[in-house]
Amino acid sequence: MGRSDEHGKRPASVTRVAYSVRLNPGKYAALLEQARRLGRVRSEVWQRYGSTSGVGSGLRDRQVRDRWLADGTHVRFGVLANAWKETVRDAMADIAGNLASAKVEVRRAIFRRRGDPAERRRMLTALKADRWAGDPFLARQMRKHWKRGRNRTHDQIVVRSDKHNIVADGRGRLWLAVPGLERRRMVRIPLSTTVAPAGTLRLILRGGRVEVHYQIDASQMRSSQRPCGDRTIGVDKGYTEALIDSDGGHHGSRLGQLLSSESDRLKERNRRRAKLRSIANTAAGRGDHAKAHRIKANNLGTVKRDRQAARHRATVRTEIFTAVHRVVDKAATVVAEDLTRSFAGRKTLGKNMNRRLAGWTKGVTAEALRNVSERRGSALVHVNAAYTSQACHRCGRLGRRNGDRLHCTSCGVVWQADVNAAINILHRAGDPNIALHTPHHRVKQILRDRTDRHRTRLPVQDSSPATAERRANHPNRSAMSTLGSRRQP
Repeated sequence: MGRSDEHGKRPASVTRVAYSVRLNPGKYAALLEQARRLGRVRSEVWQRYGSTSGVGSGLRDRQVRDRWLADGTHVRFGVLANAWKETVRDAMADIAGNLASAKVEVRRAIFRRRGDPAERRRMLTALKADRWAGDPFLARQMRKHWKRGRNRTHDQIVVRSDKHNIVADGRGRLWLAVPGLERRRMVRIPLSTTVAPAGTLRLILRGGRVEVHYQIDASQMRSSQRPCGDRTIGVDKGYTEALIDSDGGHHGSRLGQLLSSESDRLKERNRRRAKLRSIANTAAGRGDHAKAHRIKANNLGTVKRDRQAARHRATVRTEIFTAVHRVVDKAATVVAEDLTRSFAGRKTLGKNMNRRLAGWTKGVTAEALRNVSERRGSALVHVNAAYTSQACHRCGRLGRRNGDRLHCTSCGVVWQADVNAAINILHRAGDPNIALHTPHHRVKQILRDRTDRHRTRLPVQDSSPATAERRANHPNRSAMSTLGSRRQP
C-alpha cells in the first residue's frame, strides 16, 4: 500500500495516451465538428464565470449546468447533453486551476511582507476561504495575478466513463466507440494499442489523428513498485544534466545535448521555412497563386513538424523521469528547489543562449519530482534556493561563479558549482532563518551576517608577546605572511 493510501488521500494517477490508426477521414471530420462546437461551450464558460463573480464566488459546475438547463443556453450549441455537461465541468476545473495558481503568487506576496504573524495568518485564512475581496492588499494582489483568461481549446472532447465502450475485432485490434452529434450514433475509432483505455477519456484531435488520453492508478505501474532509498538527498536542477545530487552524482546527462541539438535544428528549419514563405508570398503578389498554394501545401505543413516536436518532448520527459528515479533509488527524502517559481537573471544573454533556455524544461522536472516521489513513497521537501549556487557550502561565504566552477576566496578551494549548490540545498532543509518564501535580498543579508560573525569570532593563532611585537613593528609583513599561509595547500 502506498503512502497516499495510508493517510486516506486520493491515490496518485498517471496519464497514458493511445492513438488512432488509419482513421476514416469522414469520422475525423465528424469528431472535429463536435470538438469545435464544444469549444464554443468552453468559451462561454470562460466568458461568464472566469472572474470573481464566477468561480471566485464559489460557483460550482453543477450550478452552471442547472442554470443553462433553466434558461435554455445549452440548446444553441447543438451537442448531446452529456458532451456539453462534461465540457462545462472540465472548463470550470480549468478556471479553478487558474485561480489556484494565482493564489500561489499571492501567498508569496504575503510572506514577503514584514508584518505581524497573526496578520499573516489572517490573510492566508481569508485567501483560502475566498474572502479576499474585502481586504485591500489581497484584492490588489489577486487583480494583479489573476487575469481573465480566454478559451483556446477547440480540438478536445471529454467522454464520461459510462458513455464509451471498447470491442476487439477478429484480428485483436481494439475499437473505441464514442458518442457523436446524434443520439445512438456512435463513432468507432481504431486504436494502436492492446490495452483498453478506461475511465473518463479526453480525445484530442491533431493532424488527422485522435489522441485518447486516460488515467491509470500509479500503483499498478512497475516503476511504482520499486522501493525508495533511506537517505536524505539534496538535488540541484541544471541545463547540461537534469539533476545533480549532494553526493556528486549527475543524473540525466543527455538532457543538455537533447535541448541544444533540438534548438539548433529548429533554428535552421525555421530559417528555411521563412525563406519558402517569402517565396510563396512573392508568387502570390505577382498573381501566381498556384505556385503559392503548392509551396504552402507541400513545404509549409504542420503535421510532420508537430509529430517531431511530440517525439522530442517524449524523449526529454523520459530522460528527466529516469534521472528522478535514480535519485529516489537512494533517497527517502528529496530536498529540492521550488521549480514552479518564475525567476529572471540580471545577466544579458545572447540570442542563441536565450533560444536554448526557452526550451528548458524545469516544469517537467518539477512534475517528475512530485510524481515519482509520491508514487514511490519518498518525501519531497521544497526549500529556498537563493544564493545556493554562489555560496560556499563549507564556510558560507559568497564566492565567484565562473561557468560550472565556484571559486571560494575564503577557503581557497574551487568547487563544482552544481554539486556545491546541491549540498547547500540539502543544508537549507534545516535552516531556521531562511524559509521557503524569504526574499532573496534578505537571504543574502543573512549569509553575510553569518560569515561576519564567524570571522570576528576566530581566535588569534599565535598570541605570544614576541609575535605581538613583530606584528606591531611590521604590520604589512604580518598580514602578508598570514595570507600566504592560508593559500598553502
